[in-house]
Amino acid sequence: MHELSLMCPQECVESLSDALEALQALSVSVEDADALTEVEQPLFGEPGMPLDRQAWQRSRVLALFATQAGANEAADVLEQQDFFADCQLLGNAAVPDQDWVRLTQSQFTPVEVTPSFWIVPTWHEVPVQAKTIIRLDPGLAFGTGTHPTTRMCLRWMASCVARGGALGRVLDYGCGSGILAIGAAKLGAGATDAVDIDPAAIESTLLNAKANAVTLNAGMPEQAVGKYQTVLANILATPLKVLAPLLCERVAAPGSLVLAGILERQTQELIQAYAPYCLLSVADSEEGWVLMTAEFRDGASRC
Repeated sequence: MHELSLMCPQECVESLSDALEALQALSVSVEDADALTEVEQPLFGEPGMPLDRQAWQRSRVLALFATQAGANEAADVLEQQDFFADCQLLGNAAVPDQDWVRLTQSQFTPVEVTPSFWIVPTWHEVPVQAKTIIRLDPGLAFGTGTHPTTRMCLRWMASCVARGGALGRVLDYGCGSGILAIGAAKLGAGATDAVDIDPAAIESTLLNAKANAVTLNAGMPEQAVGKYQTVLANILATPLKVLAPLLCERVAAPGSLVLAGILERQTQELIQAYAPYCLLSVADSEEGWVLMTAEFRDGASRC
């Protein structure tokens, strides 16, 4: 295989990517050319909503071709296009054959939630300091511990238990891989329900629960009934706002609502959306994301 490496400004990324796909590139990826420098710029967005920027100010585009001839032809064609005037061909090189599975695995190491609570891929040894572990492989579904929102939810639960609290009956709404429900079960929760609108997520949750030797119920959202002492929802800000009345209705008093998938700039939007039902506040933050919680007390739906 051969790889073309190209530099282009933000406004040319879409045209360049489309052209590479038309030229039979096996894959096209875009990354920040200024990553790990002082001028690196995060790029955030939500499904179904436009990004405020479609690419980075200086983007590196990598395209993989099956043959050297295909890569050479693509480079020649691109250099003749008007939009390529502000772009630059950085390299055209052979990609050595590798054990891609082993290479990918080597990039993922155990993830620390707390000093004694770890998420460990199945191919890794368990860290000696780990007392509680979740076995989960990155890339299987959303929620593998590599994202700050997942870690913050797990960290909140571990902190609650460390302070002598109890998670009680738990609802993981939008369970994805089931990692939060599994984490709750590992931390001593009572009956745990994990729900999602995606059947694949439900299947993944059940498989991961079995692999971690925990018992939980997984199904569609309508299968979550009654009240829960802990309601977790690690989704995104827009669906969280829509779900405000439903999620708050599921929280027992006393009980806790824990929300993640929220960017720091979206904090006030969530506070306002939940104001008729509870008082949200920021409990944790990491890499531009926040964890928001609300405590429901006896005899009142507000904190």
